Amino acid sequence: MPQQKDSPRRSDAQRNRERILEVALAELSHCADTPLSQIAKKAGVGQGTFYRNFPNRESLVLEIYRHEMQQVADSAEHLLATRAPDAALRAWMDRLAEFAMTKAGLADAIRQVTGAPGGPAKPSPTPVAHAAELLLRANEEAGKIRPAVTADDFLLAIAGLWQLDPHEDWRPRAARLLDLVMSGLRSGAPRG
Repeated sequence: MPQQKDSPRRSDAQRNRERILEVALAELSHCADTPLSQIAKKAGVGQGTFYRNFPNRESLVLEIYRHEMQQVADSAEHLLATRAPDAALRAWMDRLAEFAMTKAGLADAIRQVTGAPGGPAKPSPTPVAHAAELLLRANEEAGKIRPAVTADDFLLAIAGLWQLDPHEDWRPRAARLLDLVMSGLRSGAPRG
């Protein structure tokens, strides 16, 4: 009987946590310095509920970052299941660019919490690197890209995305950059 009572509270607690993350993502993407009290208020939760879920700004920002990076990474499998490998890779590159540009404020918040003395380390981009590796290997096996390109090589090649100004019309420039990277990947492919 006690478990039946706990189930609604657990699902309520999960909804509260998801609502906090959703509001925090929007607010912190807009302004890295958004007060936590404002996030709690917009999420419709009290301070106690907020701090039970996220005891400090660092824990909130890092959880958002992990969640968003996982979303980008997870999209790779879906794209591979629904498109040709090279089309999936190029679409995933667009998804990564969208993440980089629309979450610029979040990047500022991450730099703030991880740049403080004694602050937490920035989470590794491991899920994204694994997704890149998955896409690269599928393309290599299909003969669409040059062999032996590593995820590290690929991520370094597209690092220019993070130099674009998200407040300008970044899409055409990002598309040109990513097309250039895609052309480079195709160069030397066994079957073009």
